Amino acid sequence: MAGLSALILLLCAAKDVMPSSSHWKPTWPSYRVPVILPQSTLNLDKPQFDAEARLEVVSPCGPACHKSSPLPTYEEVKNYLSYETLYANGSLTETEVGIYILSNSGDGSQGKSRTKRQIYGYDSRFSIFGKDFLLNYPFSTSVKLSTGCTGTLVAEKHVLTAAHCIHDGKSYVKGAQKLRVGFLKPKLKDGSKGANITNSAMPEKMKFQWIRVKRTHVPKGWIKGNANDIGMDYDYALLELKKPHKRKFMKIGVSPPARHLPGGRIHFSGYDNDRPGNLVYRFCDVKDETYDLLYQQCDAQPGASGSGVYVRMWKRQNHKWERKIIGIFSGHQWVDMNGTPQDFNVAVRITPLKYAQICYWIKGNYLDCREG
Repeated sequence: MAGLSALILLLCAAKDVMPSSSHWKPTWPSYRVPVILPQSTLNLDKPQFDAEARLEVVSPCGPACHKSSPLPTYEEVKNYLSYETLYANGSLTETEVGIYILSNSGDGSQGKSRTKRQIYGYDSRFSIFGKDFLLNYPFSTSVKLSTGCTGTLVAEKHVLTAAHCIHDGKSYVKGAQKLRVGFLKPKLKDGSKGANITNSAMPEKMKFQWIRVKRTHVPKGWIKGNANDIGMDYDYALLELKKPHKRKFMKIGVSPPARHLPGGRIHFSGYDNDRPGNLVYRFCDVKDETYDLLYQQCDAQPGASGSGVYVRMWKRQNHKWERKIIGIFSGHQWVDMNGTPQDFNVAVRITPLKYAQICYWIKGNYLDCREG
């Protein structure tokens, strides 16, 4: 029966079915986000690309540690949200930003409280097989980075991922200049000429089709910080592809409080490195949160870093259910809980400020980024 229940939940994740006997709908809140605009751009020396790619971030600073951290000043927040842009030709720029509140809403106020794989008991991950699932939304939005991480399609030419997949906090990783994004596609058998001759008893073989990255944005909060300080709060990056991918993508959204999530649960899919070539889906409850981070015990292995953490809620304005990415899976933390070590996997929340920044990177017009 446990296997049947899991299958039903998996099908619900894929087919937009909401298994509930209640008429209550978890609804996307309406956020008025601040505006983040570039102020000045400086050319930097070309990076060395000498860092080793890390597939996860490990930090002992847990929820209590982050919650007790002092709130950053306005100038510090501006500094953290300034960003570097790496181009495919190896050139690098640094952009300073300004932050503006254009309404009386308090939703956009700045604030902060702040591996190895972890499998928690029974491994609850699902390998997704067959093109009927892999090539359909939402699983089709998950892509693989050539550095070994996962990313999520968030626009016609943009991929959201973790910053540590591109930059180790001090230097860009090897392969970042020639970064590619891989899309799973069916591998046709020799002589099949596209005919549907797949043996239904066997999973269909898939292959990656790769697209080069044109430029990459990484916030200075990650580059200036580290996993034990403020860095983990800014472990996200946006990639712009050289050409459109032509797939349905998932929108980003401001992360609601965990108590407002459907069942208090999050979902994400990634390319865990213990299951090479497989897309792995999982879901779990949020255990704790800070202003910038979600703490959970979703089973995960290195390679899943950079996966888009999403939920599905009712969009009142459009009168329909809608999935949005509310965070980016980052890595693992050991936390001292009253003298007892406790481990969590951590996701970076998309706050109103981060939403404004990522949306501007995608659209290039702050007027299109006012509703989170």
